[in-house]
Order: sequence, then C-alpha cells, then structure tokens
Amino acid sequence: MKKPFIVIGGTTACGKTDVGVLLAQNINGEIISADSMQVYREMDIGTAKPTIEEMKNVKHYLIDEINPNEEYNVMIFQKKAKQYMNEIWNKGKIPILVGGTGFYINALVYDTFFEETEQDNTFRNDMYAFSKQYGADALYQKLKEIDPIYAQTLHANNVKRVVRALEYHHFTGKLFSEYNAEQKQKQSPYHTAMIVLTMERQKLYERIEKRIDNMIERGLLKEVEMLLKKGYTQQLVSMQAIGYKEIIPYIHNEISLEQAIYHLKKNTRHFAKRQLTWFKRQTDGLWVDMTEQNLQKATDEIINYLKQINMIGV
Repeated sequence: MKKPFIVIGGTTACGKTDVGVLLAQNINGEIISADSMQVYREMDIGTAKPTIEEMKNVKHYLIDEINPNEEYNVMIFQKKAKQYMNEIWNKGKIPILVGGTGFYINALVYDTFFEETEQDNTFRNDMYAFSKQYGADALYQKLKEIDPIYAQTLHANNVKRVVRALEYHHFTGKLFSEYNAEQKQKQSPYHTAMIVLTMERQKLYERIEKRIDNMIERGLLKEVEMLLKKGYTQQLVSMQAIGYKEIIPYIHNEISLEQAIYHLKKNTRHFAKRQLTWFKRQTDGLWVDMTEQNLQKATDEIINYLKQINMIGV
C-alpha cells in the first residue's frame, strides 16, 4: 500500500505557505520545503522564508539547514526530503511538500534516479569559468547545440542547470532531455496528491510588487549587505537568487535603488511566469484558483479533494 504524500505547488506569492500550514493543522501533517533557497540560513527576507509566527507550530523541514556557501542541489534535496518523509510517516503524520521549484518537486514525486556525475568537478568548474569569461549566453549556446529540446525549458541565465545538463552529457554521452523523458514515464511510488495554486495574472503581479515593497521595508538591503560582509560573494549560487542578485549592484554603488527594485520586480514576474508554465504541464491533480478565494475556503476545497481520492478519511 502506497504511503500518502501531498504536494502544494504554484507560483511565487500565490499563498502556498499559508495554505500549507492551515492544511497541515487540519490533517495532522508536517511540511517539507521544496524551495531551493529557503534552505539557506541568514537568507530570510529575500527568500520570503516563513517566520516562526507564520509556521504556527507546524514542523517545517529543509528551511534554515545549510549556510549560503554550502552546496545544495536536487540530489541533496531529494536525499534529505526522503529521510524527512520517513520521519513524518513514522509519527503517523502526512508529509506535505510546499514550494515552487518544479525540478525538485518532480525529483521527489517520481523518485527520480540521478546518475552520479559528481565524482570529478573539473568539467563543471571549466563550464563555470567559461560562463564567467564569455557570458551565460555563450554557455547556453553550447547546450542548444548539444540538446536543443532541453535548452528550450531553461533560461540562459540559469547557469547552474545549464552546467548540470552539459555535465550529464559529458560524463554519460546521453542527452538530459532523453533522461527527463525516461523519468517521466515512471509512476510515483507514493499515493500522491498534487495541488497547484493559481491566481489571475494581474492580481498575482500586484501581490509580487507588494511583497517586494514589504521586503525593502523589512530590511532586505541590510540583509544583503550583512551577507556580503560575512564573505558570501555574489558568485555563490545562493547569492545569485532573485532578491539578492538585483540588490548587490546597488550595494556596490553600480545602480540606483530605484533601478534595483525595478529589476527585482521584473525578474520576479518573469520567474512566476516560468513557474506557471512548468505547472501547466502537470495534468494530474487539483488546481485551486486563489484569485478570489479566502484561505479557509481554499483549504476546505483541498480537504474535500483529499477525501475523494481516499488520502484522508471522510
């Protein structure tokens, strides 16, 4: 019998944190973060990390677990998340995965097997050096020549993922697009409920802008400055996250604060658009429109769905 597993996905700023917490309170669940940046300590405001108050005594995993200069990737995420899922099941509770990093979500839902290509970092370091010298677009062109299908799913600035695909091809001789297609044929080993929160685009963009204004008021600039003073350079993967990479040029007096905030809002909107595109490929599950719904109604709708698929008792 497959064990129960709930996923709450969706774009940034659509209400995933609040819905996840309320759902966990109602069905005896605990939350695992599927956010690739909230795992870093001291990166609180820019990652929109839930506060202690917002967690409402619901246990959260994969938040505040590593330092900004430590490596974190999909394989590390998958290994840690599976350990936490077993811990949660052993307590008689239901694990709820909450986040918007689609690559991480699929890796856990389908228990994706990652061929080990990490034993030699030389090629990877060479690719990062190439990107730094010639630019992200030049590196992206390498991927387009080798694997144009996978390249279409990435933005050129997603250097980490571009390097990962090039590295995979280098060590295995296979295309990452073919590997992904093979993995998608797998069935989830869990009794999985996929919940996707969505929102009318204009309202979502308004929420994004309001959230960023709130981040500035709460001290995002001081947070970025503090991280830089501690030696966390802008070359780190963590510091290239949206919310940090846009503020660093302002800290270095290269652009105005107005320009930094403009870039931050624009990049966040574009990120939300890419997230929505990814989730639209997920055909199974329940889509919950948060445009007009309040938190309780949305949670009630999810609970009714979980009853219908026999995830929880009636």
